[in-house]
Amino acid sequence: MKKSGCLVAFLLVAVCVSLFANLILLALLGAKGATSMAGMKVLEPREYDEEVIEEGSDPHHKIAVIPLAGIIAFEAEGSLGDAMVEDFKLALKQAAADPDVKAVVIETDSPGGEITASDVLNDAVRNFDADKPVIVYFNAIGASGAYYMACGADWIMCNDTTFTGSIGVIISTLNYRDLFGKIGLESVVFKSGKFKDMLNGAREMSPVEKDYVQGLVMQSYDRFLGIVAASRKLDPEKLRDGPADGRILSGTDALREKLVDQLGYIEDAYAKARELGAAPNASVVRYLRHYHFGKLLQFLGESRAPKIQIDLPGKRTALEPGRVYLLPPFFAP
Repeated sequence: MKKSGCLVAFLLVAVCVSLFANLILLALLGAKGATSMAGMKVLEPREYDEEVIEEGSDPHHKIAVIPLAGIIAFEAEGSLGDAMVEDFKLALKQAAADPDVKAVVIETDSPGGEITASDVLNDAVRNFDADKPVIVYFNAIGASGAYYMACGADWIMCNDTTFTGSIGVIISTLNYRDLFGKIGLESVVFKSGKFKDMLNGAREMSPVEKDYVQGLVMQSYDRFLGIVAASRKLDPEKLRDGPADGRILSGTDALREKLVDQLGYIEDAYAKARELGAAPNASVVRYLRHYHFGKLLQFLGESRAPKIQIDLPGKRTALEPGRVYLLPPFFAP
């Protein structure tokens, strides 16, 4: 019995050691890419896997679909990984490096988000490979920061019932001065300058502070407005006095205001990508997270605290005081 028990234990240890060694070997191979023969070019590992959505007859032509969903923010988790902005940029990089990709469709479901994150996405789309057209398709919603991103594309599409537009900027804070008075609390602040606590919710903002914050908002808004006007070839002042006043538009109204190029469904976006990419027989592939062994080992080696999220009734998200957002008004407190 003792010999049998020792043998089983030895075999278990041997299997574990062998498995670990193979994982290390595969991780190293994945990190270095693939080479078949000496002298051949080393291929970079792909960051994302591909799921075939529509099979095409040309094996060398592809339309790459990159998903973008949720609040746009640097620290937000996205459809492709844990860092929405960086993952989106990596997906574009993969599409640009793949010679078989002839066009890109950015399938979007986002109300917008942080202004700087939205600006970075816009820049990434605008500076994408000039030979590969980019089509942005809005599903249920593509507003504010998501529309900001889309202005870097070659073609914008949505459904008749899509919510889009919301061209505007918002900074929010909470005033709890009266609440403090009721429960006997008082805020004591030591500051180096008169504007250092201008968003302090324990007191009223002064007129000078309100003017200053409003100036910051308008500065960001003017940049947003200029990007929309240049992208859509529209008069800035007509935009300011019309659809760029922060309002939400339906897809039908957005087309009338020339904020989008075409109405339809996601399949129509695929067809447009094939047309603009001169690849009528291309397959359509969606980028997905790629769990290679190197990432698996990295994940196992990291100490991650569990995330707890509490959704309050009637409140989809909470804006952080002091941050500048490109979001529809119904996301404000």
